[in-house]
Amino acid sequence: MSQSTTARRSPALTGGQSTPTRSRAADIPAELDVYLSAFLADPRCVPEMRRTAGNFLRRAGLPASLVDDAMLTVSELVTNAIQHGGGEVGLRVSVVENEVLISVTDESSKRAELKHAALGDVSGRGLLLVEAVAHSWGSNGEETWCILRPQLGTSGAVAA
Repeated sequence: MSQSTTARRSPALTGGQSTPTRSRAADIPAELDVYLSAFLADPRCVPEMRRTAGNFLRRAGLPASLVDDAMLTVSELVTNAIQHGGGEVGLRVSVVENEVLISVTDESSKRAELKHAALGDVSGRGLLLVEAVAHSWGSNGEETWCILRPQLGTSGAVAA
């Protein structure tokens, strides 16, 4: 991938909208494509982050199944950050070869924890979904991340 796409969001400058821009090849290594966004913890931002991350990954030429998994993961990690972290939320989606790294930051120092929701619970399954589709994931408190890889049989790629 020869160029990198970055979306920057500054509510003061863009009225709260993500603005895609092309970085010069000298700014970011050629093998790395990156999407960045920062926004206030507002649940109304989740659909926009899911949509723009999906568009970014489709433009990077990734298999549809990997894009779908990434969009699900973005939704869950961003929602978790909004509900439990507060303040400013950051989203970083990067592609190296066919691997996708999704990182979400918030202002909480508490690590994201996998929970097992009861049958009647209406929430609490987000990280369970992330664990189901991700190759690996983790949290250090302010950042929760995951790595997604193509599944076996997707464009000839093999998941390790």
